[in-house]
Amino acid sequence: MTVQTNVDAVTDRAGTIFLRFGPMVYGPTVLFALGEGAVIPLIPVIASRLGADVATAALIASALVVGQLVGNLPAGYAVARIGERLTMAIAGSVALVGLAGLLLAPSLGVFAASIFVIGFCAAAFGLARHSFMTTRVPLAFRARALSLLGGSFRLGMFVGPFIAAALLALFGDEHAAVWFFAVCLIATILLVLLGPDPEKQPPLTDGTIQDAAASGARAGSEPSRRTDLPDDSGEAVTGSIPTLERVGVFRTMWRHRGVLSRLGLAAASLSAIRSTRQVVLPLWGVSIGLDAQTIALVVGVSGAIDFALFYASGQVMDRFGRLWAALPAMLLMSAGFIALAFTHDLASSAMWFALFAAVLGVGNGLSSGILLTLGADVAPPADPAPFLGSWRTLTDAGGAVAPLLVSGIAAVSSLAIATGAVGVLGLLGAAAFVRWVPRFVPRAAPG
Repeated sequence: MTVQTNVDAVTDRAGTIFLRFGPMVYGPTVLFALGEGAVIPLIPVIASRLGADVATAALIASALVVGQLVGNLPAGYAVARIGERLTMAIAGSVALVGLAGLLLAPSLGVFAASIFVIGFCAAAFGLARHSFMTTRVPLAFRARALSLLGGSFRLGMFVGPFIAAALLALFGDEHAAVWFFAVCLIATILLVLLGPDPEKQPPLTDGTIQDAAASGARAGSEPSRRTDLPDDSGEAVTGSIPTLERVGVFRTMWRHRGVLSRLGLAAASLSAIRSTRQVVLPLWGVSIGLDAQTIALVVGVSGAIDFALFYASGQVMDRFGRLWAALPAMLLMSAGFIALAFTHDLASSAMWFALFAAVLGVGNGLSSGILLTLGADVAPPADPAPFLGSWRTLTDAGGAVAPLLVSGIAAVSSLAIATGAVGVLGLLGAAAFVRWVPRFVPRAAPG
């Protein structure tokens, strides 16, 4: 087989996976993220119309993150018991109830509870897709498949605010974005329930992926066969038939406490660095005296760079290993925060702000899909959902705590010191990845 044939074979095999799972895995993710991305920027606006001040509006907006944190463990239980498809359908239906609360909320309490419900359902939705891809995609293509899943979410969150702006210009009412989210949810539920059920298809393995290039090169040879199944000896089966043991969420957490307390905390540090970027960049722009349009432009360019690199991250992880994506991403973002911390009082602070915002975008883009992929790599293959619930709780907690850490340090010192502290945290996280990824993560053959 020639080198070109090998390249074609790899491309065909990866394409087989993405075409097979695209409509039922990536499609619902994009729809849900589009609606959520359209509503999130308007949550403080709607809250203020209900009488919230700035601090209260920020607290209500945080109910979305709290809902995701609380929802991860129950979502892991639900997926393990009733499956990914039914979990997604139920989560979408309950999220519609939350949207009704947003539309009809007579008070801030009801509005906050509705935001919490949507965050709770988003956790169930995300974990169902994560669990499905963990069990169905071969290790050699896992990072690309999960990076594409993360990219689908980023696409929705990137485009959603622009859709919200267009709806506001057209209807002049913030609730138009809520109605748009409702339409996206209904389309998602219909796609999940009425589309072909990917759970009924056997998992893809290297032995079941048939591509034309490889078949042509093996012309005249015996057909390939599954090597992961035991041979049929023709003998009668005696003894008890093994069954899959269902382990609860908390027993799973205890059983896998080693990897969760080591690699899980490293992953939480990456999530913390990511969420800090979203908080620090706008605050930094304000603190150096930039206007809102300039800040929005810089943050938008950083987000565009981030989005453009999401699939490259998966290619790097599948070809060279997980550490080759995680370590450069952590080092870039850590160095970016530390360097940014020394530019606050410079005459050219605006230029440095734009430069390091782009550096942070590159680092975040290189980390696309890494948390999903690492969680899939270390999850129990037979029943990953309870473990993934614990894993996602850890990573979401890292993302939720980091903005509070920045706020606390900035309150007692300065934003520059808080930014530098986050960079130091990132360096510690990078060291943790170097220590624990080779120990816990299997190495896939390049594919």
